[in-house]
Amino acid sequence: MTSEEETPAINPVEDLLDVLDLQSVGEARSSSVVTAPADAPELDLSERTLQLFTGRSQRTPHGRAFGGQVLAQTVIAAGRSVASAGLESRLIHSLHGYFIRPGDSNHPIEFGVENLRDGNSFSVRRVYAMQYGHTILSATLSFQEPADGLDHQADMSSVPDPDRVRTTAEELAGIDHPAAEHWKRRAMDVRTVEGAIFLVPGRQHAAQQHVWMKALDTLPDDPLLHAAVLAYASDYSLLESVLRGHGLAWANRRLRAASLDHAMWFHRPGRIDEWVLYEQESPSASGGRGLGLGKIFALDGTLIASVAQEGMVRLKPE
Repeated sequence: MTSEEETPAINPVEDLLDVLDLQSVGEARSSSVVTAPADAPELDLSERTLQLFTGRSQRTPHGRAFGGQVLAQTVIAAGRSVASAGLESRLIHSLHGYFIRPGDSNHPIEFGVENLRDGNSFSVRRVYAMQYGHTILSATLSFQEPADGLDHQADMSSVPDPDRVRTTAEELAGIDHPAAEHWKRRAMDVRTVEGAIFLVPGRQHAAQQHVWMKALDTLPDDPLLHAAVLAYASDYSLLESVLRGHGLAWANRRLRAASLDHAMWFHRPGRIDEWVLYEQESPSASGGRGLGLGKIFALDGTLIASVAQEGMVRLKPE
């Protein structure tokens, strides 16, 4: 096969949009598709109806579905459920999710959406992301009608502009490894002000960092899609504030890290196909877990969202 006949490279943004374009597959009784956790016998799912959606996963080198992808698909599933109730004007304002099992990136994911309530101002949905008959992520999301009220926000940090910060491709130049190639093909342009810690620890062992990020291409003018991609990207690097504080890099062979939960609050509308600054810090690590907190600002200083995530962060013995 000549180079002209080779299959063209997949556009990573188009691929992400395809992953987020969930397909509706009807409804089902929740007891037939959801496995309740063994430690929650009080959970009665027998009389609940779920709207069902399905979507594919992005392939990963290690075969585990990227948690941010599952979060983003959860946002889309919940938002489409709210829209199907005739409440398209309600925007997502919070997400609280637990990663229960690793997902298989080679297998589709089914999303069951339970309508907990449609009130006068708020709509609440519970979403179960499922594979092989088991829940891999459970999340509760809330949507609100636009409203006026008190308004204040934290200030954005003063850091170098994104065009003065090294790109992921520059950080990984010359590295021939499947994980490095995967990171370089992401749909997001991600630039860490303090320098990436893919391969080597940061020089300063401070439990904080600043990350510029945006989608590589322009996205459709859909607030739900921008919120979903923001959730997607928010899972990339939040635990790095834990690693950076302890002089660790992702390539450390002793490191075992995984997201346990993820919470987001969407304060104001924003576009993720324009630069946003993700300020990250870790106030605590203990018991084999680390906590990451983040604030996401638009380029003009508007606080778009706040994020919190706890992850398993363990080091195998020497």
